Amino acid sequence: MDVRRLMLLVEVLDRGSISAAAEALQYTPSAVSQQVKRLEYEVGQPLLSRFPRGVRATDAGLVLYRHACRIRDQLQAAQADVDAVAGLRQGHLRIGTFPTVGSSLLPLAVRAFKEKHPDVRLTVHSARFDDLVQRLHAGSDDVTLLWDYEWNRFRDDELDVVHLLDDATMLVVSADHRLARRRRVRLAELSEEEWVVREADHPVTEVLDRSARAAGFSPRISFRANDYQEAQSMVGVGLGVALAPRLAVVNRVPGVRVLSLAGGVPARRILVVTRRHAIAAPTEAAMLSTLREVADDLA
Repeated sequence: MDVRRLMLLVEVLDRGSISAAAEALQYTPSAVSQQVKRLEYEVGQPLLSRFPRGVRATDAGLVLYRHACRIRDQLQAAQADVDAVAGLRQGHLRIGTFPTVGSSLLPLAVRAFKEKHPDVRLTVHSARFDDLVQRLHAGSDDVTLLWDYEWNRFRDDELDVVHLLDDATMLVVSADHRLARRRRVRLAELSEEEWVVREADHPVTEVLDRSARAAGFSPRISFRANDYQEAQSMVGVGLGVALAPRLAVVNRVPGVRVLSLAGGVPARRILVVTRRHAIAAPTEAAMLSTLREVADDLA
C-alpha cells in the first residue's frame, strides 16, 4: 500500500468528504477520488461508502484508517526526531583520537561542545593511526583526529581532510640543563647532547634524524621511551634531551623545561577527518566548528 494514499484516506475521513480533503490539500476532488480508488484496488475491497453529503468508512476502511493514523503518528515522530538531531537536541557523535591530542586539545573541545549541546552523546576512542583510519572507513567513528608530516602527507579519496593547526616541534631539557633558561635554541647547539627518543619507527624520531642531519650531526641515543611522559621523566633526571610536539608536552612532568627551536625543525599537522558526505551530519559540523575554535585559541 502506498503510504501517501493512506495519509490521504485519513484526511478524507477526518474531514468527512472528498471535496473538503481536496480543498485542504489543494488538490482537485477528482484527483483525491482517483487516489482513493487506487488504494481500494491495492486493498482489494471498498474503503468508503459514498453519500450525497459526504463519505463514511466501510468496515475495511475503518480498520485501515486506524492503522494509517498510527503510521501518521510514527511519521510525525520520526520527523520530530530528525529535526531534533538537526537542531542538536539529540544524537550521538563518535570521535577517534590519538594520545597526545586526547590529553590536550580534545578535552577542551569536548567540554566546549557539551556546554553548547548537552543532549548530544559523545563517545571517544583512542587508537593508533592505522586503526583510526580503519574505524572511520568502517563507520565505527564519525570524526577522527589524525596527524601528518610534510614528507608523508595523509590523503584518502574517500575521506575529507581539514588542516586544524600546526603542532610545532619543541625541545625538552631538564630544569638544570645549561640551556634551560633560553627561550629558543638552534639544533646545531645540541650536537654533543645525548637524546631521549621514541621507538625507532616513531615519527618524532624521524624528525630528529632529518633535522640533525640538516644541522650536520648524528644524534647519540641514550634511551628509547614508550610514550612522551616517560621521555619527559628521563629528560628530567638528566638522561638526555628530547624532541616532542607541543601538544605532547602540554601536561609536563616536574623538572623539565620546554624550549622553542629555531631553524625550521618540521612541525606536524593536526587533522580532522570525516567520511566524504554530500551533506555533513549536524553533529559532525558542530564538532568541527568547536575544534577550530579551540585550535585557534591554542595557536
